[in-house]
Amino acid sequence: MDRIDAMRVFTRVLERQSFTEAAEDLNIARSTVTDVVKRLEKRIGVVLLERTTRQVTPTIDGEAFYRRCLSIIQDMEDAEALFSGEKPKGALRVDVHGTLARHFLMPRLPRFLRAYPDIELYMSEGDRFSDVIREGIDCVIRVGTPNSEELVAKQIALLEEVTVASSEYLNEFGIPSNINELTNHNVVGFRSTGSSVAMPLEFSIENTIKTISPQASLTVNAAETLVAAARLGLGIVQVPRYHVQSDIKNGTLIPILEEHPPTPSPVSILYPQNRQHASRVKVFIDWLESVFAESLPNY
Repeated sequence: MDRIDAMRVFTRVLERQSFTEAAEDLNIARSTVTDVVKRLEKRIGVVLLERTTRQVTPTIDGEAFYRRCLSIIQDMEDAEALFSGEKPKGALRVDVHGTLARHFLMPRLPRFLRAYPDIELYMSEGDRFSDVIREGIDCVIRVGTPNSEELVAKQIALLEEVTVASSEYLNEFGIPSNINELTNHNVVGFRSTGSSVAMPLEFSIENTIKTISPQASLTVNAAETLVAAARLGLGIVQVPRYHVQSDIKNGTLIPILEEHPPTPSPVSILYPQNRQHASRVKVFIDWLESVFAESLPNY
């Protein structure tokens, strides 16, 4: 194994904080990973990693060496891609909200995999930012305003939001003619993971945004459950329009207060600083932008 490959092994061990998980990611034996790191430490004459029974953490020297390794690996990958003309290859780990994946990504994914047959894509579903680097994730796609100091964020789309309720609910409780009447209605609240309060409802009124937080008899933390609750007549919800477009078309859910729409929700792709120049990540981001441009041409 040459020095560049040894650096790749070392950086993956540090990111995963595990020899075993790094070995699985790289599809090599754990003993090989251990031997590579030991020989690397012997060659440069410093201890790079502190090993315990539960995890692996970098020493001060290991942290500094890690940053240098990333820079060298990125330069090498850029040079190889520039002169070889080879398509990106290798494992690509992506984390995305399930509804986004099923509606936007999955229908168009065969096209991406045909264009880049040597990329091995692993797609997980989540709604958090924690441990992205620790878990070896290359990029995450999220709805909402990202808040992460460790990740680089790039907005790639805006999702139109809509306020809806089931036809059965509106037949029973009436259609609100203005937002003040919402105090007399049931609302299904939505609380993102890690938040202690439900998100307020938003309405655009005369070029300003007004937020209200009606009492919710039910609060959920999953988009699928939120829509299911609305279909069951449990209350009014605000969701991205794409998520309920078929319900609106068949009359299961009815848009209300359309003259005061919620603010659109941004879609962002986030990735660790050290992933931004990796060719496999770059082509995936370019493909994602084309997917949303095709699906949301007015963005």
